Amino acid sequence: MATANTIRIQETAAPNDCQVVQRFLAGDERAFNELVGRYQGRLLRFVNRMIGDWERSEDLVQEVFVRVFRSIQAFDQSRKFSTWVYAIARNVARTELRRRSTSREVLFQTLEGDDDSGPPLDWSDPSPGPDELYRKRHLQATVEEAVEMLPERYRAVFVLREMEERSYEEIAEITCLNVGTVKSRLNRARQHFAEVVAPMID
Repeated sequence: MATANTIRIQETAAPNDCQVVQRFLAGDERAFNELVGRYQGRLLRFVNRMIGDWERSEDLVQEVFVRVFRSIQAFDQSRKFSTWVYAIARNVARTELRRRSTSREVLFQTLEGDDDSGPPLDWSDPSPGPDELYRKRHLQATVEEAVEMLPERYRAVFVLREMEERSYEEIAEITCLNVGTVKSRLNRARQHFAEVVAPMID
């Protein structure tokens, strides 16, 4: 039998994304602002990691929400809203990168024996000492710089997996790739990232 406290908790629990979308589609305009509040910060970090420009990322995230507003009527509610909105953000970021005409070619050397099924990389710096904060900030800046040097086709899967901690299945849906291709691109992204970041931390 449910207690009064249990009922009170159930009544005050935050609605999930699907419920908020349904409220908006039913005419509650405040529900859209709730979706913006839930995803604006996350999408801003994601887009910034993709294009390496915080101010421009703010503009692009606004564009993402304009697209969401215009197309939400066609949103398939059997899908996760988070996956759908990340896919839109990824497309917006790709368009921006292409607009910048980043057409330089990058060659990769395939390394044998790579494990593409491991967990996301650990960016933490466990070293003790009074300068730990400085090292962590330096590491973060180094990682962000190295990510910006990844070609766009590899950057998306790298950011989604290693920095957003998305599953392979979610990344596949966001990028419209199959899981095998996601793992292959992630493998190459990790190789290139290691090559780029190594001289930065020597």
